[in-house]
Amino acid sequence: MSAAGVVSSCSRLCSGVWLLKTGMQKMSSFGFHTAARCAAKDYYEVLVLGGGTGGITMSARMKRKVGAGNVAVVEPSQTHYYQPLWTLVGGGAKQLATSARPTESVMPKGVEWIKSRVTALDPDKNCVWLENDTKISYKYLIIALGISLHYEKIKGLPEGFHHPKIGSNYSVLTVEKTWKALQDFKEGNAIFTFPNTPVKCAGAPQKIMYLSEAYWRKTGRRSKANIMFNTSLGVIFGVKKYADALLEIIKERNITVNYKHNLVEVRADKQEAVFENLDKPGVTEVHQYEMLHVTPPMGPPDVLINSPVSDAIGWVDVDKETLQHKKYPNVFGIGDCTNLPTSKTAAAEVLQAAKLCEPEGRKGFASTVGVLNGKILFYVI
Repeated sequence: MSAAGVVSSCSRLCSGVWLLKTGMQKMSSFGFHTAARCAAKDYYEVLVLGGGTGGITMSARMKRKVGAGNVAVVEPSQTHYYQPLWTLVGGGAKQLATSARPTESVMPKGVEWIKSRVTALDPDKNCVWLENDTKISYKYLIIALGISLHYEKIKGLPEGFHHPKIGSNYSVLTVEKTWKALQDFKEGNAIFTFPNTPVKCAGAPQKIMYLSEAYWRKTGRRSKANIMFNTSLGVIFGVKKYADALLEIIKERNITVNYKHNLVEVRADKQEAVFENLDKPGVTEVHQYEMLHVTPPMGPPDVLINSPVSDAIGWVDVDKETLQHKKYPNVFGIGDCTNLPTSKTAAAEVLQAAKLCEPEGRKGFASTVGVLNGKILFYVI
């Protein structure tokens, strides 16, 4: 996913404080309980859960609103990855190292980085619990925990990645194996999958397929490749305009699409992939592969499942117009961890945030989608 521009600061971003402004106005009549103010290390005006694109962006905006030292980000990872680049890493066009930066280097100055993992949320008491039974209280909470990968829901994975011929662009541990599998391909089935769950960047499973096809054409092996896209969906893409265009490309490049085929098992030692036919529950098909790219099942982070802030599935239950929680007015959600009726992509997040800016009379909007080479990447609407 390419960015429309690059800036070295957040100065051109639409003010993220709008999503809190509505909540502040509503809460003026609530008089909600706030934990007694403790030392700075265990109480913050704004607490952000998650140090990905959404969390980093919102922490920077909130710092400008409430001041340095009053905003904290809870994020356990020491490394921040610009994940959209992994499609190009798997396709051999970029090196994995170029997608990585120390988390400290992308954390906004004046924002406290809490290097821990959230273990529980207690919005009724305006606090969260971290590892080692540490409690952090807040006035406002922004949940930006992203989406979790579940390779283990496919029988034979993740241990199957120890074998050759198989990769996945969705994990830092397996993306380079995709490029290796492309290079080692000689002839036979090249299978690309799409799971029966929500997926972040739903176009990425197809992007690597088109990159692979182009690479094999360039290296003279295309005629020996039977490229298959096995998708759990009933369509190639959810928007008809784009689906029609993609079907033309698929026809032109002689790619086979098998709809309602969900990957349920990988027998990596035999180079076999087992797919369930979703139109015929319990009926499976076994496909031999010479190359396999796996898009894993995905779902809400474990900490959100059965949480007071989540819906029945586990997504943060927010208002689609304001990103404000439907029950707790001082809680907001952003990005993939929410139940917004959009695709789980940075582009969809931009459109939602642009909607929030309309009351301020803005015609255009710029939103971060990642941090790369020390700069913030953004889309403009």
